[in-house]
Amino acid sequence: MAKKKAAKKKAAPKKKAAPKKKAAAKKKTVKKKTAKKAAKKKTAKKKPAAKKKAAKKKGKKVKRKPNPSFMRPLQPDAHLGAVVGSKPLPRTQVVKKLWAYIKKSNLQDSQNRRMINADEKLRNIFGGKKQVSMFEMTKLVNKHLK
Repeated sequence: MAKKKAAKKKAAPKKKAAPKKKAAAKKKTVKKKTAKKAAKKKTAKKKPAAKKKAAKKKGKKVKRKPNPSFMRPLQPDAHLGAVVGSKPLPRTQVVKKLWAYIKKSNLQDSQNRRMINADEKLRNIFGGKKQVSMFEMTKLVNKHLK
């Protein structure tokens, strides 16, 4: 029986050896991380070269051309004309004048600034709704332009 106990004692240290392998595996992951850091450093060196190219473009600076369909004058109907005027205006100017009216009349909701509270003039434009979001507003305004 003494021999069996001795055999069991020898088996126990072998089990302890297994965690050492895990530690070795951890070291490999650390090496991988350092390799990734080295790769990041290499890409960081490439970025300044790209900035030099961008600096050259600033000197040429080409002005963007707006889409012609936005700049085409459109005739507002009577309801929208009461707010922005009855002359034909580009869509961008209609929205700009509408926002000027909203700011002047303090119609933007105080809690949720994305919402616009409609007064009598705007209620006709917004299809009878008391409150609309600023994104929905442009959609509703387009129905009143021809």
